[in-house]
Amino acid sequence: MIDGVNDGWEDALVTGNGRQGALCRGGPAALRLTFSHERLFLPLHPPRDPPDTASRLPELRDMLRAGRYAQAATAVWREAAAADPRYAETLWIDPLVGAATLTVRPRSPSAAGPVRRDVDPETGLVTLRRQDAAGTVCLSAFASRPLDAIVVRLSATGGFAGSLRLTPIDGAPPRRYVSDVAVTPEAIMLSARFPEATWPGALSGYRVHCRVRGGATAPAGVLESDAVLVIRTLLPGDPDPEPPADDFDALLAEHAAVHGELFGRVHLDLGAAPAERTAATADLLAHAGEGRAAADPALVERLFDAGRYVIISSCGALPPTLQGVWSGTWTPPWSSGYTLDGNLAAAVAGLLPTGTPELLLPVFDLIDRVRGDLRRNARRLYGAGGVLTPVHLSTHGRQNHFGPVWCQTFWTAGAGWLARLYVDYWRYTGDQRFLHERALPFLRECAQFLRDFVQIRDGRATFAPSYSPENAPAGTGSQACVDATMDVAIARDVLTNLLALTGPEEPDREGWRTLRDALPGYRVADGRLAEWLHPDLDDQPAHRHASHLWPLWYEPDPLITEDPATRAAARAAVRDRLAWWDTAEADEMAYGLTQLGLAAAALGMAEEAYRCVAGMATRYWRPTLVPTHNRGAIFNVDIAGGLPAVVAAMLVRCAHGRLDLLPALPAAWPRGRVTGLRTRDAITLRELRWAPGMVIAELVARRDTPLVVTAGPGRWSGVLPAHQPLTLSWISRRARGDAVGMTVTP
Repeated sequence: MIDGVNDGWEDALVTGNGRQGALCRGGPAALRLTFSHERLFLPLHPPRDPPDTASRLPELRDMLRAGRYAQAATAVWREAAAADPRYAETLWIDPLVGAATLTVRPRSPSAAGPVRRDVDPETGLVTLRRQDAAGTVCLSAFASRPLDAIVVRLSATGGFAGSLRLTPIDGAPPRRYVSDVAVTPEAIMLSARFPEATWPGALSGYRVHCRVRGGATAPAGVLESDAVLVIRTLLPGDPDPEPPADDFDALLAEHAAVHGELFGRVHLDLGAAPAERTAATADLLAHAGEGRAAADPALVERLFDAGRYVIISSCGALPPTLQGVWSGTWTPPWSSGYTLDGNLAAAVAGLLPTGTPELLLPVFDLIDRVRGDLRRNARRLYGAGGVLTPVHLSTHGRQNHFGPVWCQTFWTAGAGWLARLYVDYWRYTGDQRFLHERALPFLRECAQFLRDFVQIRDGRATFAPSYSPENAPAGTGSQACVDATMDVAIARDVLTNLLALTGPEEPDREGWRTLRDALPGYRVADGRLAEWLHPDLDDQPAHRHASHLWPLWYEPDPLITEDPATRAAARAAVRDRLAWWDTAEADEMAYGLTQLGLAAAALGMAEEAYRCVAGMATRYWRPTLVPTHNRGAIFNVDIAGGLPAVVAAMLVRCAHGRLDLLPALPAAWPRGRVTGLRTRDAITLRELRWAPGMVIAELVARRDTPLVVTAGPGRWSGVLPAHQPLTLSWISRRARGDAVGMTVTP
């Protein structure tokens, strides 16, 4: 339960079915729902050609190798602006915007009290209740997956009486916008056009169709009885909806069966007290207070569920934007598209381990739709084959957003990062068709770009230009650089995976192997894993990103984990970044704690990983169960995916033929139970239970899988048979009085 009267869209409760969303809020005078659609990107300007800098690449590389980093970044910007004056200012992607707001004004004989607000993550049902002298007015809403619509029930003691008004969202659109509203006894329709968006592929407009069932509306939108509303945002080409049923409970049950099955695949129990589990989220957050290093188990459980709810609700035909599937503004921060240097990866990080792999497919569908643009980026910027992603993406994939400071044309690792998601989808699901038809073709294009772009000088691969999002080496004054650790780590991952997944008949194997073998190892500087491999580039640990830790976020790179010195340096890098996060200025970009938490879990740094979870939980979540980008500001879904991902990584790790149970279990979680987690090698952890001195796990694999399983000092090695559950139990000598070991139950 959430009490309050804050009527801003960023303080709303959310419901969504992936394609359509609703922000639900209100105060004593009115209740409001703002509708959104996953494809409603405001058409700001047509896509432009990426800068044609391939011919200047030798010159740019000479500048970078001479240490003239800012000059190189400025040269790209000036070249682009000379060819197209519109590049003189930073060009943003088309932003995700809200479609319309429905305002419900109950007719009240007296002043109403505060609005009580509730959201049920298991069903997606949002409820707003307003109390006055005449009784209770209730608005219930959910975003139906089967119906692809927002369904609303208006009811009141003695029957609802009041008015409905459908309007564009608040504020002034940055592009010419024309709308009109028509009201009939059975529906309210808002039609909107963007008359200046005349280029091919531009969104010309949309409609919001609100059908009223059970209570006729007069021309002024007046209701005189309880009613069910069915609202759809329709884009050009969408068919007119069939008249829906008006049985709210039946429609909710139909939706809850689909949504609830997704949500219910994983359950987390960290041993929270029953009274804490029923406490209001606001009370749990208030109890956490200023705690940057601790969070009650009940709060972590609550936000683990809340995060999964938000991400499930914003995965449709497209993946979640920075704001999921919701928007209440014409000018969202960073245009609320897909930011590929960290945000999107954080938002979807929990989908595979929490058992919802099908919700990751929209990422690959998005990339498929813009593949031609990614190839054009590679050709025009670097004269290379293969694919090159922009940092920001929404309605197209061309590299249009950059400048002399944010020199994002120099970031070449985005496609390789996405390639790891392709590989992991196969590793978690075992889907061979996906591997051969989607993953391997994309990896081959990533490798083609690397072979054309990366230079081998004196037997060593070099990356110039390079970029470590969004940091600058100390003392250089520029984000432009050479040999960023992230670039090298991602290249190694792409090439290693290709060599492992293809056979000797593959014609490009020798080229891949030659390039992989030329990649430099990791650099240690001042006892830390360095963010740049070039010896003249010094680290800047006081930063929100931790991109040099990328090789620990997925399958940890053995070059780090199996070398004691490099492993120790990586641990030092985690601690240095965490020290910065403990400072007052580190209250922006919450998903930086996701990056650190995944790295800490991979290194077995239980307390550091827990500090990351606690930091996300206590500093970046609203009582509405929606997270923020900065502390207390900016509606944002990144850590809705990131927090569950870090918790899952602390409880189970599967990489390189080994599955570790509780690899980073903190002291704050001495006992618990989780069901439904998934791991690489297509293994499902049906149940994992632990208590002091005891671990019990039930595993089932999709195929026969040779595996080493560890739990504390316990170890089991064998073949996990396909589709046959296997229970492993470890009880310590102290708990049982006998030898330490694993007990296996077929």
